[in-house]
Amino acid sequence: MSQFYDLSFRALDGTTQTMAQYRGKVLLLVNTASRCGFTPQYSGLEALYRSYGPDDFTVIGFPCNQFLRQEPDDEGAIQQFCTSRFDVTFPLASKINVNGPDTHPIFAWLKQAAPGLAGSRAIKWNFTKFVVNRDASKVMRFAPRTEPRALAHTIEEFLHDRS
Repeated sequence: MSQFYDLSFRALDGTTQTMAQYRGKVLLLVNTASRCGFTPQYSGLEALYRSYGPDDFTVIGFPCNQFLRQEPDDEGAIQQFCTSRFDVTFPLASKINVNGPDTHPIFAWLKQAAPGLAGSRAIKWNFTKFVVNRDASKVMRFAPRTEPRALAHTIEEFLHDRS
């Protein structure tokens, strides 16, 4: 399996972003969708980004259309929706798959590093969240129902751990 910092993704603006750019930061990586019951969590994700961003933290959203086609739009429409509706300023990736043969390598790595309940590797729904510590040696997985504000303790713990 690839090393985390060797992986990359295409941002909504078409540029390639490497995970190496985020080395030393605590990350919150989440598969997102614009037409999901959990879509209002964008507000909570943005609040975390604004609150902890100055402390070497970032959120990266990965739009995904694999769950009831709840992210059917193109990159421009996704960006417009997230910006106008939720004032999202954190980085967003181009649409990816989080399950199946075309699973994006970042999510393949995350699922291996932090399996779900009973060791499940599959992402069950939109807004599954992964918090990654500064050197990607520790990853915690959170269910879609987990509100972003509930991650504050884990984020703070990872931010204060400089080992």
